[in-house]
Amino acid sequence: MPNILTSLINRQRDIYGDSRTALRYIVPEGDNGVVYGRSLTLGDFAAEADACACALAMLDVEPQEMIAIFAPNCPEMLAAEFGAFRNRAVPVAIYATSTAEQVRYIVRDAGASVIFVACDAQYRAVREVVADCPSLRHIVIIDSDVVPDKADTMAVSYSDFVEMGRMAGSQIRSMVALRSSEATPDDIATLIYTSGTTGEPKGAILTHSCFDAAIDMHRVRLDTLSDADTSLCFLPLSHIFEKAWTYFCIASGIEVTINRDPRRVQQALKLARPTCMCSVPRFWEKAYTTITEKLGSMKGFARIMARRALKVGMRRNLEYARLGIKAPWWLEAQYRFFDRKVFSRVRAAMGIDHGNLFPTAGAPLSTTIVEFFHAIGINIVVGYGLSETTATVSCYPTIGFEVGTVGTVLPDLQVCTGENNEILVKGPTVMKGYYRREKETAEAFTADGYFRTGDAGLFDENGALVLTERIKDLFKTSNGKYIAPQAIESRLGEDRYIEQVAVIGDQRKYVTAIIIPAFEALKEYAAKKHIQFSSLDDLVQNSEVRRFIAERIERLQKGFAGFEKIKRFTLLPREFSIEGGELTNTLKIRRPVINSLYAAQIEAMYA
Repeated sequence: MPNILTSLINRQRDIYGDSRTALRYIVPEGDNGVVYGRSLTLGDFAAEADACACALAMLDVEPQEMIAIFAPNCPEMLAAEFGAFRNRAVPVAIYATSTAEQVRYIVRDAGASVIFVACDAQYRAVREVVADCPSLRHIVIIDSDVVPDKADTMAVSYSDFVEMGRMAGSQIRSMVALRSSEATPDDIATLIYTSGTTGEPKGAILTHSCFDAAIDMHRVRLDTLSDADTSLCFLPLSHIFEKAWTYFCIASGIEVTINRDPRRVQQALKLARPTCMCSVPRFWEKAYTTITEKLGSMKGFARIMARRALKVGMRRNLEYARLGIKAPWWLEAQYRFFDRKVFSRVRAAMGIDHGNLFPTAGAPLSTTIVEFFHAIGINIVVGYGLSETTATVSCYPTIGFEVGTVGTVLPDLQVCTGENNEILVKGPTVMKGYYRREKETAEAFTADGYFRTGDAGLFDENGALVLTERIKDLFKTSNGKYIAPQAIESRLGEDRYIEQVAVIGDQRKYVTAIIIPAFEALKEYAAKKHIQFSSLDDLVQNSEVRRFIAERIERLQKGFAGFEKIKRFTLLPREFSIEGGELTNTLKIRRPVINSLYAAQIEAMYA
């Protein structure tokens, strides 16, 4: 059987017909709005992917040759990827927010010969580094309003590129068909570059067999999904989580709505109203603080009703539905009443009133938040995975999931723990190694072939996997106490006044933190308390504001051991950012960078 991805779009067209919608596209409008852009039927999608395949062949892209895609989420990105698969080429996605230096690094490391860009900023970044990228021969520009430099002999518009492929002669079409038929499971499907939190990014080699296996495993585990579902794609398609999820959705006949601007996901949700969507914990943390704030502001009978509704929802959905047990009739009747009067309105306001399931992974998500959303009828499916494992290693099963875990291991994977309780994974979705990195590849695997995840964990009595810490993040105070910073950061992330946290304390006497407040919420608090300030710097230095944040931190740390608690903190007047170097493209904290950039502030907390 051919690789799933190689002929996926044509096969889906044969199953569902030309006219079934495959992709819809949401684009920004005005300051905060969104509207639908183009949509593609399966017939359109197959024709565009075939044209991309022929055009790549006409540009002399050979089997297993790398091409790069440096663009935000858009239909053209998927058409180019599936066109590459048909030509046996290897699409390598670069985060749309990457700097010119990051683009240079990946293009050179992968040896990409063609790069797709969308907006003018991405085109300019490529032009800045093109002289340092000898493998690069062509730049394909997706957005029609980008004007290439007059001296640029590499550039071609995406529309001209596709038209060139549509006009391809029989010889090129026969070549593409032959290459597609010769595709093997061991062909490289893509390189996923790691986030580089502690060093240079490495390209994880994921073969077609990795994606074939991942799609099959998810069909077994996510058994409530069908081709009647719809998905919103808002995480970057350069991220393995969104990429693998979107491929799975397409393979399952699920219509995918692509959101171009991740900053407008709330508006996109209300427009698309999907039944499923993968996301990261920060999305749910923000939604939780917004909803609980509104519930907390209710007065009188409405407040009493909301509290009662949550208690009923907790009991019905976590004590009964979670375990596949029918709730007592009186509890079910109460739940249906509150679902109609309270929960359905909350879900509708979020844009997920028709929700089926919502996978989330990438960082810890507190049990408080997971339980809250399950109580109001939003089925968050917590999971765990890595770029090197084609995303999912484990996730909640439909029935019997344990809150506080990351679910049970997917079928056909072998997972155990090794030295320092490190989670080790073996199976058909595990990468073949790091591209052109023999030493790092050897270090990433045990002698018996298990991939070293770098995460520590354990299995509970029900066989569910519990993450305990990221081994590389784990640090020890000067008193010899081990601290897992992500657990503290996740807990503080529940608070509506806290946007970002970096916990400090390696070889220090006690734990401190650099905290970025949620500025809009903090401004509202300042206005309510008549706190005067002239700038954000003035606001975060205000003694009353600092006392207010300190009180919230103390409450949030309830249950932590004394040595784990934050003793001092610094409020910063600006967010950590990718551009500033504090965050990776997957929004993970770069701890060494933060320790270096804010050394003076850190030392002051230990003075």
